[in-house]
Amino acid sequence: MVLAPMADVTDVAFRGIIAEHSRHGQPGGGPDVFYTQFVSCDGLCSPGRKALLHDLRYNEIERPIVAQIFGSNPDTFHETAQLLGELGFDGIDINMGCPDRSVEKQGAGAALIKDPARAKELIRAVKAGAPNIPVSVKTRVGYNKDELDRWLPQILEEEPAVVTIHARTRKEMSKVPARWEDVKRAVEIARGSGTLIVGNGDVETVAQGEQLAAESGADGVMIGRGIFGNPWLFDRTTTREEIPLAERLRVMVLHTKRFEELLGNVKNFAIMKKHYKAYVTGFDGAKDLRIQLMEAKNAAEIESMITDFLDGHPYETRLYNEES
Repeated sequence: MVLAPMADVTDVAFRGIIAEHSRHGQPGGGPDVFYTQFVSCDGLCSPGRKALLHDLRYNEIERPIVAQIFGSNPDTFHETAQLLGELGFDGIDINMGCPDRSVEKQGAGAALIKDPARAKELIRAVKAGAPNIPVSVKTRVGYNKDELDRWLPQILEEEPAVVTIHARTRKEMSKVPARWEDVKRAVEIARGSGTLIVGNGDVETVAQGEQLAAESGADGVMIGRGIFGNPWLFDRTTTREEIPLAERLRVMVLHTKRFEELLGNVKNFAIMKKHYKAYVTGFDGAKDLRIQLMEAKNAAEIESMITDFLDGHPYETRLYNEES
């Protein structure tokens, strides 16, 4: 079970919260692998490196940790791979599926599906720059149409350790249901190659992921959007619904404080607001509380708002104070 890389979501603050509250490293707990949000190789090889290094921060509790990178220049991929080796990453993943237009204009992300020769060159560049680190690829089944039978074999020629298949085309974005039968087809194409296949798309729970893996034969499952507001997602022994409201709100405040502590001087606080929409839902008063949280400017204001909200819920307040 793999935590997906998501820009301005799975940063060092949130990954640490996930590791702690999903009991990572304990029986039945945690993602088996963490990915960083993707980082530009060109940026890491420019004077702007210092700012981008914040996106590569991680805690030891997150191991094994994979750095995801994007770009289209083999030279900067080689240099970035050397850097990632020095930073101690357990794996390097090349993004070949991002549909963002600004990324594609660079010949990166999903644009590489249309340029397999360049894609293969990038894999070789990373392997040469970090020969002792597993190299993987995250991609889609095709660009405008299903091209898996053409595209995947070319990637497999470079013997990546893992290929993660997002079971949609670039054109489809996330607007249609993921087709896990395509993940099954990818498993069949990769059979005997030594490359592991991880499936991705529309997985909301570990149990659902385990079922899809069994049906498709995938070696792993990557979960993304299901993690919003639910750092307990990868704990097989509980569900979010079983976590008391006071505890969920306490963890939200902790997440906010961690973000401010680790990234407050380099990231906009507004990034946290997408998390509040997911944490604060499914209980009486949630809508009004969300509206208040959207106006907050720092962790102190968030904590004050949560304390005020719980003052009207004596039982939850007691739980909150005990946990705090």
